[in-house]
Amino acid sequence: MGKIGTRAGVAALALLSLAVAASGCASGKATGGDGGGGAGAAAGGDGVKTGPGVTATTITVSALTDLTGPYASFGKSQTQAQQLYFDQVNAGGGVCGRKYELVVRDHGYDTQKAVAAYTEVAPKSAAIVQFIGSPMITALKRRIDGDKLLTIPMAWATTLLGSRAIQVTGTTYDVDMINAVEFLTKEKGIKSGDKIGHLYFEGDYGESSLNGSKYAAGKLGLQIVEQKIKATDQDMSAQVAAFKAAGVKAVLVSVGPRQTASLVGVSLAKGMDVPFVGSNSAYAPQLLATPAGPALLKDFSYVSAGTPVSAKTPGMQKLVADYQAKYPGETLDSGVPTGWSAAMIVDEAMKRACEAKDLTREGVLTAHRSQSNFGGDLGTPMNFTFFDKPASRSSYVLKPDKAALGGAVVFREPEVSELAKDYPVPVG
Repeated sequence: MGKIGTRAGVAALALLSLAVAASGCASGKATGGDGGGGAGAAAGGDGVKTGPGVTATTITVSALTDLTGPYASFGKSQTQAQQLYFDQVNAGGGVCGRKYELVVRDHGYDTQKAVAAYTEVAPKSAAIVQFIGSPMITALKRRIDGDKLLTIPMAWATTLLGSRAIQVTGTTYDVDMINAVEFLTKEKGIKSGDKIGHLYFEGDYGESSLNGSKYAAGKLGLQIVEQKIKATDQDMSAQVAAFKAAGVKAVLVSVGPRQTASLVGVSLAKGMDVPFVGSNSAYAPQLLATPAGPALLKDFSYVSAGTPVSAKTPGMQKLVADYQAKYPGETLDSGVPTGWSAAMIVDEAMKRACEAKDLTREGVLTAHRSQSNFGGDLGTPMNFTFFDKPASRSSYVLKPDKAALGGAVVFREPEVSELAKDYPVPVG
């Protein structure tokens, strides 16, 4: 994040309660993780080599998430979707004769807490099924790679590329912004010579997004007007004033949902009625119930490699029905399919590793990196065989919709813009 997303959340939420094994449950910010799964590789009675996080009966996977910080809503829905996924696998007999245990640690979007949580759970985990936050993963990148611990970040900065153990899913932030700029020129009347604003967080998320917008602007004869903010900044009045004074014809948005609401709401109130296109981390359906809701419905869209919850595909509809049955009344947002997909990625790697009779970390990584066309109903197809390129370059354009499940609908089906096809993505 900086997602994240697609990492939605406006306010801190109550502690998440969820089951951590098929036969028991725990509650609170930290759940699970009392089991074994030592450091040494060994062959079990079934002839399968095992490593950390794997016993004769259990495969332990961990989630380093945000349940109390700026992406609490996203972290909650994502974690619940992953628990649902593993519960269903366990109910069907598990994988390789073993049941999954999901260990959850809340770092509250604090890097020091994330490092401490990783230090605790990594030695007893077979994989990290979600890790929210670019700054947190960047701080641990060398350790994760050295540990050979398959990790699915809920962050899409290019700084996370280049590690065999870290699988950035879908598009990176810069690719999304390139697709967004080309969308503005094709659909919103932006032309050579125009100025486009870009509001972005300091750090990996914002800088990666800015790399994409500046690349596209340079190719299309546009000028980017930059406004950089901190994740703790809430009132975007000064930034709106700067964009208005510069005469921008559109604004790109690479911040969190709360800042998006302020930006779009203040802009419309001040008479700056221009199109806004966000990164996937910039939107949350909860925003539609705020005073900024009408402005977002009028002027805002966002780009993402993930299929929206409202999609009428069989896989998405089954996921929605199962999620609502297990978590009645809970908000459906992008964290649900994102979390489910990440759990599926890890599960598929475990199944392939089992077939090779090697559930060591090296065996799991080798199995994961053999997948060249992972996809389906929940997102654009992904290629995991390389780790120095985005898994996809194709982005949806999504539009807020108050009546839609998840608060968004497809405005444009996923496309790879001409500029994104040949864009040299920076690595690390």
